[in-house]
Amino acid sequence: MSDAPATDRATAPATDRATDRAAGQATGQAAALARLRARVRGEVLVPGDDGFDAGCAGFQTAYRHRPAVLVRAAAAEDVVAAVAHAAEGGLPVAVQATGHGLSVPADGGVLIDTAALAAVTVDAAARTARIGAGARFAAVVDAGARYGLAPLNGSAPDVGAVGYLLGGGLGLLARQFGYAADHVRTVHLVTADATERRVTAESDPELFWALRGAGANFGVVTAMEIDLLPVTRIYGGELVFDLGDTPDLLAEYLRWTGALPEELTSSVSLVGYPDLPVLPERLRGRHLGHVRIAYTGDARTGEELVAPLRALGPRLTDTVAEMPYTECGAIYNDPPQPHAYVGDNVFLRELDAEQAAVVTELAAPGASVPCVVDVRHLGGALGRAPEVPNAVGHRDARYLLRVLTPVGLAEPDEIRAAHRALLGAADAVLGRCQNLVYGRYADGEAERPADDFWEPADHRRLAGLKARLDPANLFRLNRNIAPAQSK
Repeated sequence: MSDAPATDRATAPATDRATDRAAGQATGQAAALARLRARVRGEVLVPGDDGFDAGCAGFQTAYRHRPAVLVRAAAAEDVVAAVAHAAEGGLPVAVQATGHGLSVPADGGVLIDTAALAAVTVDAAARTARIGAGARFAAVVDAGARYGLAPLNGSAPDVGAVGYLLGGGLGLLARQFGYAADHVRTVHLVTADATERRVTAESDPELFWALRGAGANFGVVTAMEIDLLPVTRIYGGELVFDLGDTPDLLAEYLRWTGALPEELTSSVSLVGYPDLPVLPERLRGRHLGHVRIAYTGDARTGEELVAPLRALGPRLTDTVAEMPYTECGAIYNDPPQPHAYVGDNVFLRELDAEQAAVVTELAAPGASVPCVVDVRHLGGALGRAPEVPNAVGHRDARYLLRVLTPVGLAEPDEIRAAHRALLGAADAVLGRCQNLVYGRYADGEAERPADDFWEPADHRRLAGLKARLDPANLFRLNRNIAPAQSK
């Protein structure tokens, strides 16, 4: 007879079974990882491997992915293998090319790095480009320029083109040509069943509609074909005002936008610099307004259109002039180095002079939290449905109001409270913007209502498609559309 107490004899078999199960799971996971490595031409890394931390890092440094497995894809077949591995293990999938649009950091699961899939091929006769999932817009701009063509890129050339297009894409020439997603022709996609698909308006109209505006929810894109436009030069640049001399700049800018041709797309940014020793002395305590211009018409007409702005007062900087399209990145001069930021944005039907004064004051150097406030003029082609409809909504907005604060100038909770107060100053809210990288998801807050990003009818349609293509919600580390529940 055993001398062990009865309670020990009763619990020992259960403990042994739990240990056996854990050992079996570990063995199964190791075997699955070995199979994945055997199928992938690129790298398969796990925490502790050389290159893992660098591979998880992106442009947004306030948050980062912490996956259980990182797959650095060298070919579309690697993406297929990674999705199959995730589906087999019931693991969520995140995708990263440049890390500009990090929305929900992966904590576990599989991160697929598509940065190496960066090929760009131009078909000059068709005025199209095939772009790999890792291609940056700088490469697309340069490739198109050889044939007198240009893509509908945004302000920062280093942004990954595919992620920008999936979200909608509000670019430098948006009022003339619409959202960049309106000009996507073909999407090469790996869906949750680890199947490669070539999706067009003819092959799968419903999925093609969804991918252009909500595409991160439906699979991993490996390549796209997009339209290029016959644009070789623009009249563009930046006017910088000291708001101490021109306090009504925002109100005057809003008045100016009332009668502009669609060929002119613009924005104004208000930047309040705190009086801190770390800043250059010429910026300390100053409140500056940056007006950015991109006009595809001739320079003489451009001069006439911009003249009312120049008449507002002295400019600290005035770079608005004729330029080749290849230099369009100089209009905004977005910082190319990775950094940490928190931001939010809101569509507006209107923004009047009274609201403009409140917004200007909230973004002043004395504000509790330093903010960059950006107002983008919409309308024109942005307000019209494209020839082939897509999931980009809220097209009746006239302006996009965006706020951004670098992390480090205040605590994240203080930043979020300040942003809410600033956005609350504008009461003509349509909804939240789904197509820019500075969405609320980037600051790690809880999920916002879906119709902040999509109109209710569109969201119901997207949720139904999600239930059909990804019922397990494998692709949920994004601005997520949960699968519709069966009734």
